Amino acid sequence: MEEAILRILTPGRSIDILRDVYAAKERERPYVIVFVGVNGVGKSTNLAKVAYWLLQHDLSVTLAACDTFSEASDQEATRTKSDVVLVDTAGRMQDNEPLMRALSKLINVNSPDLVVFVGEALVGNDAVDQLTQFNQKLADLSAVPAARLIDGILLSKFDTVDDKVGAALSMVYVSGAPIMFVGCGQSYTDLKKLNVKSIVNTLLK
Repeated sequence: MEEAILRILTPGRSIDILRDVYAAKERERPYVIVFVGVNGVGKSTNLAKVAYWLLQHDLSVTLAACDTFSEASDQEATRTKSDVVLVDTAGRMQDNEPLMRALSKLINVNSPDLVVFVGEALVGNDAVDQLTQFNQKLADLSAVPAARLIDGILLSKFDTVDDKVGAALSMVYVSGAPIMFVGCGQSYTDLKKLNVKSIVNTLLK
């Protein structure tokens, strides 16, 4: 059982943001991360934490607010020699087709390096459903054949779930996307990498 859970929580797709940012720097272009999710899950809060984490690694960051990200934002980041662009999209429910269509267009037209889904750990299976439907809508509403889907997951409010960590397992299993960070508080430093071993131990208590 332990081996099976470890396999699920360690998906084949490995994402090393710092390595990829430095690779983009060598090509003299900014690395672009888009944050998506439903209303009120903590996208902006956790985007700020990711920005702080990047700044701690001596990287420069440009923030693009809401759904106004365009080629102009990318040109501005290039002009100011920013290493990373963090795009904070407006929250939207997964069944709101016009907003999901707009999100699909934003992602497919701008081709960001990384699409991160922010979900609340404390809502359990609701977060799994949101993630599944986001991916489905991004695929269904895409105007291009090879639709971009969610690349990674940031679980917010992870400090509120105690031993109820099953949603983390389910989200990785249904999407194949790794949990890149967990948010565990309100301050800039309350962002951690997922400790897979501790999740396994908690599930098997």
